[in-house]
Amino acid sequence: MHLETLKLTNFRNYAFQELTFSDRLNCFVGKNGMGKTNLLDAIYYLCMCKSNLGINDINVVRFEESFFRLEGLFELSGKFEKIVAKVMPRKKKDIERNDKPYKKLSEHIGLLPVVIIVPDDTLLATGGSEERRRFLDNTISQLDSTYLDALIAYNKVLKQRNAALKEAGKTGYFNHVLISTYNEQLLEPSAIIYKKRSQFIEQFIPFLEDYYKSICTDKEVVNIFYDSALHEGDMETWLVQNAEKDRIMQRTTAGIHRDDLAFQINGHPLKRFASQGQLKSFVLALKLAQYELLYKEKGQEPILLLDDIFDKLDNSRVERLLELLIDQHFGQVFITDTHESRIASIVERFNTDFKKFVIKDGEVVHSENV
Repeated sequence: MHLETLKLTNFRNYAFQELTFSDRLNCFVGKNGMGKTNLLDAIYYLCMCKSNLGINDINVVRFEESFFRLEGLFELSGKFEKIVAKVMPRKKKDIERNDKPYKKLSEHIGLLPVVIIVPDDTLLATGGSEERRRFLDNTISQLDSTYLDALIAYNKVLKQRNAALKEAGKTGYFNHVLISTYNEQLLEPSAIIYKKRSQFIEQFIPFLEDYYKSICTDKEVVNIFYDSALHEGDMETWLVQNAEKDRIMQRTTAGIHRDDLAFQINGHPLKRFASQGQLKSFVLALKLAQYELLYKEKGQEPILLLDDIFDKLDNSRVERLLELLIDQHFGQVFITDTHESRIASIVERFNTDFKKFVIKDGEVVHSENV
C-alpha cells in the first residue's frame, strides 16, 4: 500500500497544496514551524479520520476559514482508492471512499493502516495511563472493527453514566434505575475490550522483543504486562462493589477505561530503571512492533510517518532505524527533518527511491528525486 498523491485545502497553515510521492521514502525538510508536521498529520487524518495531535477540528482548519478538505489517492492491493475528508468544524464531517460517503466514520478505520512516530512518544513510557490506552486503542482498532465498535459503545455509555453521577451530586437525587441501566449497557462492550486487549498483548510481546534487540545492541530483556481491574473481577462485580464510591466521587472509578500497560526492562519498571538511551530504544521498538503486527495481520504494509526523529535520537539510532526501514519489508515512509542535506547524506548509502520536499510557510517551494 502507498499514497500516490495528496491534496490539502485550508488544512492547518496550507491554503492549497498538491503533492505526488515516491512509493518508498519521502522527506519533508525545512525550519521549525513551516508546516512539515502538518503534512504528516494530513496523511494520518485520511487514514484515521482525525488529527494525530489530539486536537479538535476547529484547530485544524486554516485560520479564518470555515472548512478544510483533504484528498488522497492510495494504491491498495493493486487498486486505487480515492479518500476525501470534507470537514466543517462543529457542523459536518464527511469521509468519502471513491466518492461514496461512509455512513459511520468507524467503517473507514483499518482500511489504510498507519503508524506514526513523534517526539512526544516517550510519554508512552513516562506519562500517564491515558497515553498507553491510546496506543492500545489505536492499534487494535485498526485490526478489529468489533473492538472499535465496542470501544465507541463503552465510551458513550461511560460518558452518560458519569454525567448522571455528577448530576446526582448536584441535585442530591440518585436515580438508581438510570444508573442500573447504564451498568447493564457497560457489561458487553467491557468484556469484548478486555478480551481483545489481553489477546493483543500476547501477540505483541514477541515483536517488541525482536525490535528492541535490533535497535539496541545491549542484552536487556524487555516485557509488557497488561494491568486491568478485570483480571480480578468482571465489570458487573466492580460496578456493584464501587457503587458508593462512584456516588461520592461522581464518576465511574473502575473499569477498562482505567486499564494500563506496565513496561519492564530486566524485570524492573522501565520508567524508573532505564537510561535515556534505553527509554528511546524501547519506545521506538514499541512503534516498530506496532507496524510489524499491523503488517502481519492486515497483509499489507502500513504507511509509516516519522516526525523529527533526528533531533530526538542520536545518530547511531537514526542510522540503525533507516537501515531497518530500507533493508527490511517496510513500505512507504515519510520523514520530517530540519536539515535539508542530513537525510540525503544517510540515504545515499542505500539503494532506494527517495523524494525530498522543501517546505516554507505552508508551501512546497521545491521538490526533487534524490
